[in-house]
Amino acid sequence: MNLKDKVVLITGAGKGSGRALAFMFAEQGAFVAANDISPNNVEQVVAEIIVRGGKAKAYIEDIAKKVGVQALVKSVEDELGGIDILVNHAAVEPHSSLLDMDEWDWHRTLDVNLTGAFLMIQSVGRVMRAKGKGAILNIVAGAGEGLKKDAGAYLSSQAGLAALSHEADKELSPHGIRVYAVQNSEDIIDFIGNNI
Repeated sequence: MNLKDKVVLITGAGKGSGRALAFMFAEQGAFVAANDISPNNVEQVVAEIIVRGGKAKAYIEDIAKKVGVQALVKSVEDELGGIDILVNHAAVEPHSSLLDMDEWDWHRTLDVNLTGAFLMIQSVGRVMRAKGKGAILNIVAGAGEGLKKDAGAYLSSQAGLAALSHEADKELSPHGIRVYAVQNSEDIIDFIGNNI
């Protein structure tokens, strides 16, 4: 596996396993395009990657919004020359029972975890189609950082993301783009080495 100078766009790279993924890809020689909605977290990640001798740039956008996704993808493409690997990691995980959950929390969970992944697959997929190759990895339930009880909205979004990943792979693979649902973000580098 050679990730040297490959452009890897990671959503939700500001904390948790997204942060760890950013460091892992940078250590493999990739140029990390680190996205998050929070500037402070993601800029710290990028600064630390650079201090360690890696290459990274921060991109602040809300991937649940189509305009934000389009701006993000265009910026990465213009500044870095394209996108080789997309990792859809951004997710929200409210902890409220279905009987008590606020409708806003339900919608925000689906907007970020499912619609955001769809928008990223669509926009990045078009860039990859023009190149004739690429890989998209969607982090699904089971990868996480301590799944707690009352996670009905989160688990519903992840079931949708698994189905979306399967369908996207069928539609995009004829264009040289593979789409994977990955359950263990900690093993993602090994997964890439074996599958991409």
